[in-house]
Amino acid sequence: MKKSSHPDFISALARGLDVIQAFKAGDGFLSLTEVATLSELPRPTARRVLFTLEELGFVRIQEGMFTLTPKVLDLGMAFVTSKSIWDITQPHLAELASGTGHSSSIALLDGSDVIYVSRVSVPKLVGLNASIGTRFPAYVTSLGKVLLAWLEESELERVLAIPSLSGVTPTNPPTEAQLKLELESCKSKGWVLTDQQLAPTVLSIAAPIIDSNGNVVASVNVNAHAYETDEKQLVEIDLPLLLIAAEKISNDWAQYHSQPSKSLEAL
Repeated sequence: MKKSSHPDFISALARGLDVIQAFKAGDGFLSLTEVATLSELPRPTARRVLFTLEELGFVRIQEGMFTLTPKVLDLGMAFVTSKSIWDITQPHLAELASGTGHSSSIALLDGSDVIYVSRVSVPKLVGLNASIGTRFPAYVTSLGKVLLAWLEESELERVLAIPSLSGVTPTNPPTEAQLKLELESCKSKGWVLTDQQLAPTVLSIAAPIIDSNGNVVASVNVNAHAYETDEKQLVEIDLPLLLIAAEKISNDWAQYHSQPSKSLEAL
């Protein structure tokens, strides 16, 4: 459990969040002992937290095992809706997907992972399934490389040292030297292409979403199947449409967050 010396830090809340995060992909049901181990909490404490979460509707008990309920999604959607990310991005993603014929997504950086916050899928060959809330290791995705490229060197090192929570093992990850060159190229060009580093047949190209202060706040991509599309098509045909979409989303994002009511909400 994360600890803090701050007088306003609520340890009980931190323990509850630790327990929720103990449930990863593939671990639909966990025993009390498993939850205690994964959340690094004493067994009696984990038990009290689990039964509290059950009373609140976030956990269900079945044959002595514990599992999360769909109500947990409310926590993530509260973040998405609070920033109106869906409203801001969805029309642009739909236009981008229509123009390219490929699925398109927007992601934020969370630790060393990217997490999808908006997506429009196109029913075609799929190399890897993704939806809102999906996590992938940032350093093998185009979305992630965009977000890593603008970090200060010390912050980049710190982020990359954080263990991924995605549960995904990349098939062809770049070396440290290769990643450095890719991030430098991305920052120079304003976009990056990733070829089957995350998983076989997965090609993607991404660009930054920038706020009114010039900060990279998110990334947007187009992803395709290698059997249907090659790098040449992504760069020559799809990239111009992607850059237009990124600019439109950046402008709308900046305009939305410049509203007086939004500035007050941030205080």
